[in-house]
Amino acid sequence: MNSSSRIHNYNLFGETAELADVLHVETIRARSELHDWQLKPHRHAGLHQLLFLTHGGGTAEFDGISYPLQEPCLANIPRRVVHGYQFRPGSNGWVVTLTCELLDHCLQEGEGVRSPLETAGVVPLHPAMLELARSLFEEYHRQDFARAQVLRSLAGALSGLTARAMQEAADAEQSSSTNPLFAHFEQQVERDFRSRKPLSDYARDLAISPTHLNRVVRQATGQPASTLINERMLREARRLLIYTNLTAAQIAYELGFSDPAHFSRVFAKGSGVAPVKFRQRQSKEGRGDP
Repeated sequence: MNSSSRIHNYNLFGETAELADVLHVETIRARSELHDWQLKPHRHAGLHQLLFLTHGGGTAEFDGISYPLQEPCLANIPRRVVHGYQFRPGSNGWVVTLTCELLDHCLQEGEGVRSPLETAGVVPLHPAMLELARSLFEEYHRQDFARAQVLRSLAGALSGLTARAMQEAADAEQSSSTNPLFAHFEQQVERDFRSRKPLSDYARDLAISPTHLNRVVRQATGQPASTLINERMLREARRLLIYTNLTAAQIAYELGFSDPAHFSRVFAKGSGVAPVKFRQRQSKEGRGDP
């Protein structure tokens, strides 16, 4: 799946024509619904994308690293970053595609904005950014006087707010590394995620309350502690489905589930597709099937 021989270079998703407008805006649904809510890993040589998820969820993969998509969130995808998505059916929001030339026009050297934008990742979607994205989408589909100027201005504002959000996330991650409670929690999760241990047990082992543990983890990651535990389990489940011949039921027992059907439901909710179908898709991609 991650082999460079199977990574496609696109100007705009699957299109080969140059970007004709100053930017491009479309809904997540418009593209992903045509492809069974899955966009295979690909990259853009000269385009920067911002994905605003307002409804639904799924999983994004940036340069081989999986990120959960939970509404509302923003995904920042710099040029040349290999990225793919698996959305839950019915998910929606907007994908804003900017040419690197437009970004060069919006960003001034020496202001420090470019560096955070060159990092791929997923961050919470702030209300101000949501309103700007909605305005950009509406303006894009109008033909009023000074349309291009308004689009450039809105794109500049979104770029700035995206850089701010990415920098805040980086600062929070850096500060969390100095929090011994969070570091110990991560070690616990890595050791015990297969056991389906409840959050209360993790908290007890750290000699703190579940509420305090959630507060520490939210401060470090923006997500509840249970989400980190579940995502670690899902990551292992996907690894086993891709790289082993274990059945879905065997993987369920390996990951501490007493009921394979329960595992299938949890996996489908977190990955957007049932375990068997996930393996079938990975197998097709490995063979280079369309």
